[in-house]
Formats: sequence, C-alpha cells, structure tokens
Amino acid sequence: MIARSNAGGLHPVIVKFSTRFGVLTMHGEAAIALLRAMGHTGTVPGAILAADLPDALARLERVIEIAGDSNPTPAPPRADDEDERDREPVITLRKRALPLIDMLRTAIARDSDLMWERG
Repeated sequence: MIARSNAGGLHPVIVKFSTRFGVLTMHGEAAIALLRAMGHTGTVPGAILAADLPDALARLERVIEIAGDSNPTPAPPRADDEDERDREPVITLRKRALPLIDMLRTAIARDSDLMWERG
C-alpha cells in the first residue's frame, strides 16, 4: 500500500530497514524523512554501503540535533468530543530516529550495509 505525501509524492506506508544483524520496521513518512536526513533521496527500495554509513550517521545526527523535538508530520486533528487524555502521544523525529541510529552504529561496528524496502 502506498500513501500520498503532502508534497504529492508517493511514500510506502511501512519501510523495513535491514542489515546482516537486524531488521527495523518504521512508518513510511518518518522513514523517508530519516533517509533524507542521511543525505539519501528517500527512494524505496535502496541501500547504503557499509563504507558510506559513518557519513550517513553523522548527517542524520546533525539533522536530529537541529530539529530537536520537532515532529516530521503534523499531529492528526483533534475530534471535538475527544478527551485530551485519550489522544495518542506525539512521537518526535528524534524519538523515531533512535532505533535507526542504534542500527546504523551496529552496522558500522560490524561492517554491514544498510538496506531498506517496502514492508
């Protein structure tokens, strides 16, 4: 299944990142934002070779540092009858990036490529 982004482009609903040492599944829009932060075009499927991962990680960490606790997409509109306590918590780009950053560090330490595809 493909979702249309605000910019009119197509994004996979789920992106599956993988290395020789693990798999990470992420919501498509967040995954695309993080791929772009690493300096990639955001196309799915794709890959970054092990030799290029340190640079990709450094770029991602810089973007996350600048973005702080901003969110990659606006929060869904609140229904008039929705109680504030029932709302889902907002997950920031920084929090969404943490598992991917851990995966990148492991891949770098173990000399593994990073690949991603629609999940």
